[in-house]
Amino acid sequence: MERVRIGVLGTGNIAPLNVAGYLEHPQAEVIAVCDNRPDKARAAADEWGAPKVYTDLADLLADDDVDAVEICTPTMLHKEHVLATIAAGKHVSCQKPIANTVADGREMIAAAEAAGVVLRVAECNVFYPPLVKAKEIIASGAIGAPTMCRIKTVVGTTDTEFQNGLDPSGYVWRFNDQSPGGHLFDDMVHKYTTALWLFDQDITSVQAIVRQAPAFFEAPTAAIWEYERESLLGMMEVTYAPRMHMRSSFYGADEFFEIQGTDGFVWVTRATGEMLDLAPVIVYHPDGTQTHYGNIDSNWLTGFKEGSKHFVDALLAGRTTADLTGEMAVKTLQLCFAVYQASNERTPVDPRTIETSVSPPWWPPDLSNYYESMERYGRE
Repeated sequence: MERVRIGVLGTGNIAPLNVAGYLEHPQAEVIAVCDNRPDKARAAADEWGAPKVYTDLADLLADDDVDAVEICTPTMLHKEHVLATIAAGKHVSCQKPIANTVADGREMIAAAEAAGVVLRVAECNVFYPPLVKAKEIIASGAIGAPTMCRIKTVVGTTDTEFQNGLDPSGYVWRFNDQSPGGHLFDDMVHKYTTALWLFDQDITSVQAIVRQAPAFFEAPTAAIWEYERESLLGMMEVTYAPRMHMRSSFYGADEFFEIQGTDGFVWVTRATGEMLDLAPVIVYHPDGTQTHYGNIDSNWLTGFKEGSKHFVDALLAGRTTADLTGEMAVKTLQLCFAVYQASNERTPVDPRTIETSVSPPWWPPDLSNYYESMERYGRE
């Protein structure tokens, strides 16, 4: 294969982020766009320079010019759309989370393996330059043996062109029983994946407390987990600050990643947002000196672009897998559900034992008093 011709299924809020990398790759071309809303499909095709427009997936999959499909549809449709794409003999890049259940994810992986096509799950964090640098630093031994990983996510408010341009209809399914959970399922999968990817270690036990917040938010949340290596632990906190402005070019949120080692630590000071006036990556060395990586690309969009480019490169090279693999995406899903289950049962949970799905007890949320609950949040 000398060139990868991409068909895009779904033109919702996240699609432009995933397509951006294809548009920049010299050996990739977006040749078709498919959406059951003809006006949306045509508008996206015009923006991305795609010559073909479809409103039915079957027609897209019947197009012999399409080598691979970027699936940007709601999560509850991933299994159906991925299996259909695989059956058509086309490679697949699927939005995260991989599916609504672990069993569905495993079925998708098995189908791809049997058909000999690549199944990649889109994950911007494993290509986000500050996190890539942090992984390199950890692997180099610069901070000694890692002993603790701390991940913090805060969601606040912002006023960006990106957020103001989002289509509200793209969020309806995230707030009802078409999804097994809320923010911890839809967004925190990025952070769960990072916790697994940074160390190439399985997580063996999870404890957590998950509280309900307005809409689909699940905060405050605190979780702690054990890795295969007993001297390495992880912790995660998720907070919701609806009256706090977040400096960002995208969503009103930001993340921080701190990895403590026996000899020093590395700190990634941003991701989605630009909350702090610090270098994106800071390393504290064994002798007390510091290295500040101030010139590293910390644009959140770069992680999406590099992920799509990596998928193209994998296909061009004839590789059988591309990061993020289906197997890692399933482990991510298991960790997500383990946090819910550990909170529900108030007992440690081994994520590797989960094969279905787990939801918080209040899911789906009651949105009838949304504005009142927003006003009361944190004051009671």
